[in-house]
Amino acid sequence: MATAMMSLLEVLKGASEFLGKQGVESPRLNAEHLLAHVLGLKRMDLYLQFDRPLGESERAPLRDLIRKRGTGIPLQHLLGTVEFCGRTFKSDSRALIPRPETEQLVERALTYTNLSSPTSSILDVATGSGIIPLTLAFERPEASVTATDISPEALSLARENAVLLGVDRISFHEADLIPESLNASFDLITANLPYIPSAEIPILSREVQNDPLLALDGGTDGLDLIRRLALLAYERLSPGGHLLLEIGIDQSEEVMKCLAGHNYRDIVALPDYQGIPRFIEAVKQ
Repeated sequence: MATAMMSLLEVLKGASEFLGKQGVESPRLNAEHLLAHVLGLKRMDLYLQFDRPLGESERAPLRDLIRKRGTGIPLQHLLGTVEFCGRTFKSDSRALIPRPETEQLVERALTYTNLSSPTSSILDVATGSGIIPLTLAFERPEASVTATDISPEALSLARENAVLLGVDRISFHEADLIPESLNASFDLITANLPYIPSAEIPILSREVQNDPLLALDGGTDGLDLIRRLALLAYERLSPGGHLLLEIGIDQSEEVMKCLAGHNYRDIVALPDYQGIPRFIEAVKQ
């Protein structure tokens, strides 16, 4: 007996209701993304096809994805991609899922006038999936770009993103922050380091706990790696070079004190779109 057909809208409503019952935020949006992924459409194209009949061959893979999303597997891992600064990057469990606010870090970096010279250089520390250095390489083609990460898995994802986006001029290094073997100075050092206090990790959302622990755990108060980088970055910055960090909520004062203790100047806390001091900017004397 043939399986009964259902309209696209009926399938979408059913998927949304299920995700809502499983505690998924924005269940309708999640369902739309997953259905569009299964059908090979853009999400907005669904709105033009609500009456389209869907058979079992189309509904079965969607059911599997919806079930996984209901258990807390992040949407980005199920789609295999994430949008960042208008570009599509691969995203999976090898590295932290890029957060929207990190786009503001890149936007701020692009205001620095010293990155347009053919001799300018950028270093991204704890690069994860490579979204920061790859975006900066696109936007500042004159600059040389280097990226480091302690995780070989994260670096493999970053390299795959470089190939996907056709960027072949980034130097990747497996290292704990900045290796001694990296004999260079930089006009800009960026970092979105792990900044979550260890004790808070067990109470993070199901989705965040799918990120690698190495990309989350910042030690007792979340600032272990930031403190280490503050000294290392000062030694590797060119005079007048910028350090630009993404930090956690309520960490700005402590991070600014740390940077002042290492003789940085022009130390500023910059808010994200929600008004939270999310970024710290500092300049080498």
